[in-house]
Amino acid sequence: MVQSINTAVDLVIEATSFMGLTDYGKIMIGDKGFEFFNDRDSRKFIQIPWVEVDTVIAQVLFKGKWIPRYAIKTKRNGTYTFSSKEPKLVLRIVRNYVDPANMVQSLSFMDVVKRAFTKQKEVEEQL
Repeated sequence: MVQSINTAVDLVIEATSFMGLTDYGKIMIGDKGFEFFNDRDSRKFIQIPWVEVDTVIAQVLFKGKWIPRYAIKTKRNGTYTFSSKEPKLVLRIVRNYVDPANMVQSLSFMDVVKRAFTKQKEVEEQL
């Protein structure tokens, strides 16, 4: 059994982890960090201490009405992507531990397309 890093728990909610193959389990948010535990395999878990969190990225659709997934970018180990039943509640609790300036929205589809065209123009101008 995996030992939790948290001493006090603020929220436990059903969630999905998108690391490699999709894993279903529970997210536990507490005073020491963000944790994901797989329902079926106890060896598959993710523990991210708050001091290791660099940025929280939320994919926001329909002007904030729907948040299908969010990601936690760490300082050393990359980005972890999750979705849960109530993402707004999860992000509000995470905001208590992470600086709100480090919580950002991901780029929309149109922003990605615009960025691709501006990069293409810059490359053509350099030639």
